[in-house]
Amino acid sequence: MVVKTAPIPASSGYLIHVLFAIQLVSMGAMEMSGPFWPVHLQTLGASGQLLSFAGIAVYVGPMLGIVLTSAFWGRIGDRFGHKLMMIRALLGLALTQFALAFTNDVWVILVLRFMQGACAGYIAPAQAYSVSIEPVQRRARLFAYLQVSTNVGSLGGAVAGGLILDHASFFWINIAASLLCAACAAAAAFILPDVPVSRHTASAATGSPETEAGPWPTWRSPPILGLLGIIGILLLSRMLTQTPFALYVRSVFGASNWVVGLCYGLLALGFVVSASLWARYFEQKPMTDSLRKIAHVAIVCAALTAVAGITRNIVLFTAIHFAWGLLLGATTPVLMSLVSRAAGSQRQGYILGVAQSTAQFSSITGIAIGGWLSLGLQLQYTYFYVAVSYVMAFFLIVASYRKNPVLAHSGVAAER
Repeated sequence: MVVKTAPIPASSGYLIHVLFAIQLVSMGAMEMSGPFWPVHLQTLGASGQLLSFAGIAVYVGPMLGIVLTSAFWGRIGDRFGHKLMMIRALLGLALTQFALAFTNDVWVILVLRFMQGACAGYIAPAQAYSVSIEPVQRRARLFAYLQVSTNVGSLGGAVAGGLILDHASFFWINIAASLLCAACAAAAAFILPDVPVSRHTASAATGSPETEAGPWPTWRSPPILGLLGIIGILLLSRMLTQTPFALYVRSVFGASNWVVGLCYGLLALGFVVSASLWARYFEQKPMTDSLRKIAHVAIVCAALTAVAGITRNIVLFTAIHFAWGLLLGATTPVLMSLVSRAAGSQRQGYILGVAQSTAQFSSITGIAIGGWLSLGLQLQYTYFYVAVSYVMAFFLIVASYRKNPVLAHSGVAAER
């Protein structure tokens, strides 16, 4: 039996640019409120232990919602289409942001933030949809391009949110975000074409018996499980500095807030600058070679973060963050493209949903561990913890490709 896959539209390049714009605007809309939630919670009367708990939960809640539901929405997308899942996610963001604008109760805010993650989860269906309209040869570049849109949107959204808060109330940040997400949902509905779901995709999603095409890969099958583990530890390593970052820079260097923001922003800028270049570099490489190169990137990240922990020169520290961002462009987008290739063409929504859940869970874990290690023990050792984590990542990556020779051919075989 021949597996029928959806045709790739002739205008796929234009559609990828549309996806980039939608993701940039929607992620930017969500980040408008991102830096200012603790301030808003404080104005609502939260203080002491409640403020401490809510200040963490307001960020972890959406991530936890994505962890718990991303694979489920991926299965639904595999059955009914990923465009529908993108529209659902964007409408979920719009509705929850609208509700948050009118909510003044801290606990209701936390519930709505969790629902926001559970009902939304836009990135995974956007990736699955883009994979269905773009040739496999450009998949690494595709994932890098879409992740750049998220980073640029996050930077722009935070600035826009600050400008709104300087001239208006937090209410208008949420209203503006709701309107922008609704506009993105309309753009997805009316600009993006429907991409038919293959008959085998629907069968797999409903649990039908395997066909002549062979067994469907799951997240537990090699090499996907190993790749998910690598994504997880690399993201955990990156997020260890998230909680203590501002405290570290101010206490170690005595730097002002704008320097803290500059260091933080340069990490994202480095990623934006390098992600597409790294994608082109990895595009034609077999999986084992790609993992070998990523192992080298991990050990260089370990060296850089160790130097960051030693130095007391703020200029060198800032430069290290930019260089670290340049290296991060060779990690998550490339690994996501390898996961997508290994999954084949039939279960992209489900596998990418699991990958997104893995990424979110790893980020939560990194934030929690980083906060506990740095604040519960000694703040000045923060970057040494990061360096040790990257060394562990290096050994995990090396073990993955040495113990699994099937990796060399799995990415190609999955596409046949």
